[in-house]
Amino acid sequence: MAWNPVQYLAFADQRTRPAHELLARIALDKPATIVDLGCGPGNSTQALRDRWADADILGIDNSPQMLARAKADGPSARWLEADLTDWRPLLPVDLVYSNATLQWLDGHARLFPELMSHVAHAGALAVQMPHNFDAPSHRLLRDVALSGSWASTLAPVLREEPVGAPDFYYDLLAPMSRAVDVWETDYLQVMEGEDPVLDWITGTALVPLLSALDAPEREAYLAMLAAKLRAAYPRRSDGKTLFSFRRLFIIAYR
Repeated sequence: MAWNPVQYLAFADQRTRPAHELLARIALDKPATIVDLGCGPGNSTQALRDRWADADILGIDNSPQMLARAKADGPSARWLEADLTDWRPLLPVDLVYSNATLQWLDGHARLFPELMSHVAHAGALAVQMPHNFDAPSHRLLRDVALSGSWASTLAPVLREEPVGAPDFYYDLLAPMSRAVDVWETDYLQVMEGEDPVLDWITGTALVPLLSALDAPEREAYLAMLAAKLRAAYPRRSDGKTLFSFRRLFIIAYR
């Protein structure tokens, strides 16, 4: 998959807001070591640096394009290109932080306890993930993927429910934690532009699908999806579009 930091950061404020709100709820004083899992172009890493100026921060991502942007425009930090499924720290980490990344990884029943095992005593695991996979945007993404000549190509790429229910994560982490804080927030995002919902998911959810298609099929798929998204998310009387987006937040303390 080829990630485009420019497309991703076209909605930088909306994408970074949950990172700040997760950060604000983390009850740690001065973590010495922080890992930002799936740091992307460094917007979440900047939030971490703003709060903990003296921490040793490592930003990890598997996209060279995103890391290049982070290195150019991000905060002072160490950067590592790595597959998160293979990452293991040499020593326990005071804060393992991840904003809108772990939904891309399978096997959460194994993944979350493993991540928690890398957290140092009195440290925390803090995660935010989209939890809107039943929203019209994502239902239509899947419906259109399975309704055209591209169906056989895209069917293996689709992921129905990559994120579990809040109590699923509580049950996973509570036995390993002194406290677990889990909550959800629905953001009513006010969007501008001709096809703002399409533009949004083009920078995230559509990346693996579009990467699997050749140019003509990609254009045809996007045209069909854009028409359906316009109907599902009509412009309001002021010309703007409302895009409801649910996110799941988890903080577990050792």
